[in-house]
Amino acid sequence: MKRVTVKVSKIQGKGVYALENIKKGEIVLEINDSHAVKDPSKLTKYQHEYECDYLADGKIVLMQPPERHINHSCDSSTYVKTIEGKRKVFAMKDIKKGDEITYDYSINGYNDGTFDCHCGSKNCRGVYQGNFFKLPKDLQIRYLPYLDNWFVKEHENEIDRLTRKH
Repeated sequence: MKRVTVKVSKIQGKGVYALENIKKGEIVLEINDSHAVKDPSKLTKYQHEYECDYLADGKIVLMQPPERHINHSCDSSTYVKTIEGKRKVFAMKDIKKGDEITYDYSINGYNDGTFDCHCGSKNCRGVYQGNFFKLPKDLQIRYLPYLDNWFVKEHENEIDRLTRKH
């Protein structure tokens, strides 16, 4: 059964919304990673910034609907984990029918991209920071359980330093 739909968002453009109540820890949707980008130079700037996902070992995927429309929020309702080779979006907290599904793009992020954030959450940081390790340390610690395995493996030393300090 389809658990989400795409419609106009208060945050930006289109967003993904729950069609039913979803409990913390449940799978919201499975991500379609079948559109691997073989030649990134052929992508538009818009595609690079808004439609691509950058994964392990430099793999780039052109995201498909509905996941392409999951907006950023500093008070995210979901996270992504790879289970048995498939990336899945999991509920980070209980999500009510009609709620917009959001994701903190900084989780599993390792780039220098930034943009002004207008997510509207009470915890809004004002600026999206594309590099997980540039987030406030307390937030990095809180997000540790939500990091994908490939990210933990690729950034083992940074994560080890982070966890040794706490």
